[in-house]
Amino acid sequence: MKTKNLKEKVEVITLGCSKNLVDSENIVTQLKGNEIDAFHKHEDQNADVVIVNTCGFIDLAKEESVNTILANVERKKAGEIEKLYVTGCLSQRYKDDLEVEIPEVDAYFGTMELPGILAKFEADYKHELIGERKISTLPHYAYLKISEGCNRTCSFCAIPLMRGKHISRTIEDLVREAKELAKRGVKELMLIAQELTYYGLDIYKKRELPKLLRALSEVEGIEWIRLHYAYPTKFPLEIFDVMAELPKVCNYLDIPLQHGNDGVLDRMRRHITQAEMRDLISNAKSLVPDIAIRTTFMLGFPGETEQEFVDMCDFIGDMKFDRVGVFQYSHEEDTTAHQLVDDVPAEIKAERANRLMEIQREISYDHNAALVGRELKVLFDRKEGGYYIGRTEYDSPEVDNEVLVDSKKYFLRIGDFCRIKITDSEDYDLYGVPVE
Repeated sequence: MKTKNLKEKVEVITLGCSKNLVDSENIVTQLKGNEIDAFHKHEDQNADVVIVNTCGFIDLAKEESVNTILANVERKKAGEIEKLYVTGCLSQRYKDDLEVEIPEVDAYFGTMELPGILAKFEADYKHELIGERKISTLPHYAYLKISEGCNRTCSFCAIPLMRGKHISRTIEDLVREAKELAKRGVKELMLIAQELTYYGLDIYKKRELPKLLRALSEVEGIEWIRLHYAYPTKFPLEIFDVMAELPKVCNYLDIPLQHGNDGVLDRMRRHITQAEMRDLISNAKSLVPDIAIRTTFMLGFPGETEQEFVDMCDFIGDMKFDRVGVFQYSHEEDTTAHQLVDDVPAEIKAERANRLMEIQREISYDHNAALVGRELKVLFDRKEGGYYIGRTEYDSPEVDNEVLVDSKKYFLRIGDFCRIKITDSEDYDLYGVPVE
């Protein structure tokens, strides 16, 4: 097999969440550091070797991962590629089955087996490359994974089976990486983890997310720091104090709540009640009045009755979250919820998803209408369809609202911040003009 040859091209295909994307970026970085031409999937480039980084979180994600593997098996059979490797969550969880069912794959690797992948290219893991990650997002923002794994025991979730126990990275390593990213033009860091608020418990013996935020806020060139994926139970309120204190920390929190009915929350093993969640959101808005809260809800958990679903809808209607995502329950093997009967029909799950999102659409419309006339700091991501498209501090890329500015009337630079006066709004979009 060809090794350490710049003519050999390695294509990395990423499926699933932003945490998987960071893993793929690290694969590309390590291969390039070993003088191997590696890149994220790109239609204009041909590869000799393909690495598929899979997701195994829910049924739809697993199906997409399997279909992607099979599509690349066909590429291999057709002689378009020489080797095919599979890594990530699906491979971690179902390696033995996959080796039997899809033997055409040259090797399967788990989520923590980067050295094994590198060995296939006679490449060495280079610790000095930490912080020099080749980002695949737009150049002005990047994800920063602050920990790996999860110690929570939610009954529906297979992530601990695929990612293991919580392991924090040191503040020094994270600051070093942030500085390197800033040197390359990154202005926004999105902190990600399976569970942000656990950060530091394993290595510092206490929760140290506030200390990390203070350290990252001192990195020159970084202007926004955004928090993704926090767990609501026993949420450390000092995080809100730091958010209010530090201008660089966006008034934004992604905190999946999963449901709004106490019975379902108990079956989910979330260790929190609706009343406690109401108190948490109330405290957040009291300590950070301008905060935007993004959350996620699960529909069709085993035993979910119409009344339990209505309780969740009422909760959403009362709390008026800024951003809401929904996904339908997936019956996952080896989770404690798998012992329950998956008794909510697929058509009922879909119908409930539509009803819930209609409630949120109206809430989002009202939130956006209230912003008309305000001036907001906006980071512009791209130009598309006659508009410059950007985001406020209340919006994360790809999942949240966007701000549109007419590109025929105004000139803006992609990757720059600009003060924008909001002139009009829709359900999920804002329109504005630059402030002179």
